[in-house]
Amino acid sequence: MKLVNTAIIATTLMITAAPSLAGEAVAGMSTFNGKGCIGCHGAGGGRPVTTTPPTPKLAGKDATFIKKQLIDFKSGARKNATMNAMAAMLNDAEVDNVATYLSTQK
Repeated sequence: MKLVNTAIIATTLMITAAPSLAGEAVAGMSTFNGKGCIGCHGAGGGRPVTTTPPTPKLAGKDATFIKKQLIDFKSGARKNATMNAMAAMLNDAEVDNVATYLSTQK
């Protein structure tokens, strides 16, 4: 019985959380495209444009990993002139949304 209750609670939590994750991903896509990230990282972060040095594929990466990288670029803890400037344009919600969006891409 305890297992059934746990399953019901887990399912309920997933169902109620899904719309907010979808909204964050949609907002993240808007930010990713609107702030120009698509220019180097490609559509959905999945087809990096050939640059020197090459840009990484971001599609499907863990949202926590992407968020950490963006925060580090924003704070200057990680150095890359382009990414430091790009990340500086993002507020905290946009960082979260972009990370969520990229983690949902393939």
